[in-house]
Amino acid sequence: MLLSLAAIVVGLTILVWSADKFVDGAAATAKHLGMPSLLIGMVIIGFGTSAPEMTVSAFAAWEGNPALALGNAYGSNILNIALILGITAMIAVIAVHSDIVRKEMPILLAVTLLSGLLLWDREISRWDAVILLVVFFGIMGWSIYSAMRGRQDALSADVEEEMASHPMTLKTALVWLAIGLVLLIISSRILVWGAVDIAHALGVSDLIIGLTIVALGTSLPELASSVAAARKGESDLAIGNIIGSNLFNTLAVVGIAGAIAPMAVADEVLTRDFPVMLAVTVGLFIMAYGFRKPGHLTRWEGILLLSVYFGYTGWLIYTVVA
Repeated sequence: MLLSLAAIVVGLTILVWSADKFVDGAAATAKHLGMPSLLIGMVIIGFGTSAPEMTVSAFAAWEGNPALALGNAYGSNILNIALILGITAMIAVIAVHSDIVRKEMPILLAVTLLSGLLLWDREISRWDAVILLVVFFGIMGWSIYSAMRGRQDALSADVEEEMASHPMTLKTALVWLAIGLVLLIISSRILVWGAVDIAHALGVSDLIIGLTIVALGTSLPELASSVAAARKGESDLAIGNIIGSNLFNTLAVVGIAGAIAPMAVADEVLTRDFPVMLAVTVGLFIMAYGFRKPGHLTRWEGILLLSVYFGYTGWLIYTVVA
């Protein structure tokens, strides 16, 4: 048990550090190669912060623990909106000026509904995984097209300011990109081993471990980047990071895991976890979209989101001890 706990702590520590270096290296490399700032914000930073979820879920599925993979993806989505945006809104009001971010919100809602439809038969088959991945690559194509055309979007200014704060040579960027990727893979394997061992020792399902400990650990890069962006006044980057991460989790993370190993979906995913994920996604859309004026998340709305997260986590704990 102590060895498993140590594996979780060490795995999460290395995972968070390596994910940060991986994203920084990838963003700097893309900048040196002439990629537009808006594209870096939408694709590299937005999706890159979900690299921990992708590697952990892929290894979980590969090693025969698909419930851990699904719990990690959906738990991270809930945590990203309810906890991370809740904390971020408490630090500073999140104003949404970017047209790209506003367009991504209804897309995220539609993708969430699609994932619920695919869950309905209590299974993520390889065909379901293919559908998720096809939609993901379609959205990636749209993101690239929008970024190439939307050079004056508010998100690009936030990305420029963020990258200017820690410049990096191409050689350094490539080194950190490689180191980050290697350590992501190693730390993910360590984390999955420790999490599964703890779950079996405590008699807790892989799903619960994925929804709680693993989801929290793999979402720490999003927490760090969103809070830092909010403190610098880069609110579009803060919320765009979360929306991009949730799109990646719902489509690519679950899609890759399902392609590796088709998974049975527990009843509680449909009755407990997916409804909460859908509810916080709808809530984010209503609060931040801005139907007749620029959208924003206020501190009171941040408190509401945090209340949802702690209520949901309490519900999970109750199901374990009851």
